[in-house]
Amino acid sequence: MGRYTGPKNKIARRFGINLGLKTNPSKVARRLGQMPGVHGPHRRPKAASSFGRQLIEKQKAKFIYGIRERQLRRYVTEATRVRGNSGTMLQQLLETRLDNVIYRLGFAGTRAQARQMVGHGMFTLNGKKMDIPSHTVRVGDAIGVKANKLKKKLFDGMMEKLENTTTTPSWLALEPKNLTGKVVSLPKNDDMEHLFDVTYIIEYFSTR
Repeated sequence: MGRYTGPKNKIARRFGINLGLKTNPSKVARRLGQMPGVHGPHRRPKAASSFGRQLIEKQKAKFIYGIRERQLRRYVTEATRVRGNSGTMLQQLLETRLDNVIYRLGFAGTRAQARQMVGHGMFTLNGKKMDIPSHTVRVGDAIGVKANKLKKKLFDGMMEKLENTTTTPSWLALEPKNLTGKVVSLPKNDDMEHLFDVTYIIEYFSTR
């Protein structure tokens, strides 16, 4: 099955939480407490079983990062293969995707937009063109806007906007004047958005 391309607000309302899929959080918040569908205004969410909760948390992660089931399974397998906290490792793997780093640096309004920008070859990684959104960045990697893309309307006013941002996570360093960023460390637990419970995701894939 391909990626979901329907209304993003429906997803947020289904889970009752803003997953960062839209650029206007206030618009999402207006109907966040109302379930989607004709009977949404009168529908009350049912308490999920343990398996149901696993499915919900898995779906959240897939929607947030725009990944497919097979990709998420691969990340879980890799996270549980190494020593340490599997949940933290899983989140690190998701956060260090190139498209997510572009989003977290503020170059894109949503992860979906970041994925599209990377796919169109608008960024460089360590001075070389990189157009693979799922590429895993490493500590020390430098990300920048490709020189011949700087005149695109998409980047108009971005320098000024980034100079006023206060949302850059501590594991990334942003240089607004150059429209560049650098990975200075791996993301820690405090840097995560915690929009889903990784424990349920790992439990789901561990039994399948």
